[in-house]
Amino acid sequence: MKALNLFAATALGAAMIPAAAMAQQDGPIPAIEAGHTLLTVTAQGSSTRTPDLATYTAGVTTQGATASEALAANSAQMNQVIAALKRAGIADRDVQTSNLNVTPVYAQPKRLPDGNFEDGPQKIVGYQVNNSVAVRQRKLGDMGKVIDALVAAGANQVNGPNFMLDKPEAAQDEARLEAIKTARARAELYAKASGLRVARIVSIGESGGYVPQPVMYVRKQAMDVAAAPPVAAGELEMNVNVTVQFELAP
Repeated sequence: MKALNLFAATALGAAMIPAAAMAQQDGPIPAIEAGHTLLTVTAQGSSTRTPDLATYTAGVTTQGATASEALAANSAQMNQVIAALKRAGIADRDVQTSNLNVTPVYAQPKRLPDGNFEDGPQKIVGYQVNNSVAVRQRKLGDMGKVIDALVAAGANQVNGPNFMLDKPEAAQDEARLEAIKTARARAELYAKASGLRVARIVSIGESGGYVPQPVMYVRKQAMDVAAAPPVAAGELEMNVNVTVQFELAP
C-alpha cells in the first residue's frame, strides 16, 4: 500500500493515511489493493428550512405552609393552564407533564450579635411546588396568543421556544447529498494533485443534526401587557458531517 503525506490535509479536513498509522488505529484496516493509497476525507453538507414546529414548557410555581396546601394551590392553577391550552387548540397528544417536584422552604438562619449565624438545623417554614408541561406548538403563527393565554390562566414559568422540523428527513437527505458531493470533489482534488485517480469509496460515516437555536425565556412579570409577545421562527440549518474513505489508484 502506498502512502502519501500531505501536511495541509489535516487543516483541510482530509488525510492520506499510511499503512503504519492505520495499524495503530482501532478497528479493522480497510482492504485495498496492493500499491493503492487510502484517503480519508471529512466534509459537511447543509440545508435550510423554515421550521414548522416549536416546543416550549409552561408551568406553575406555588408555595404553601404545608406540602398539601402548596400542592392543592398548584393543581388548581395548573388545571387552568392545561384548560387554556386546550381552548387555544393544542391537542392532548401535544401536552405532556415534564416536571413535578415538591421542595421545602427553609427559614433564613438567625444572625447572632457577633455577626455569625446561629448553628443548628434549618427550620422548614413552608413548601414549594413546581409543575410544568412540555407543549408542541404546530401552528407557529398562534404561539404568541397561546403564551398570552397561558399567562392569563396562571402560568408563571414559560420557557422556550425550541424550533424544529416535524419531518426532517428531506432536509437531512439534501444535506447528505451535498456532503458526499463535497467529499468526492475533495478526493478528486487530492488524487489529481498526487498523480492518482479515485478508484472507489471504501467506507462512509455520518454525524450531524440541527444547528442549536437560541432559547427565549418568558416570565409572568414580563407578560403583563395587552399585546401578545412577538415570536420569530427564523430559519433552521440542518448539518450533516461525513467521513469518507477513498481508494486511490495509479
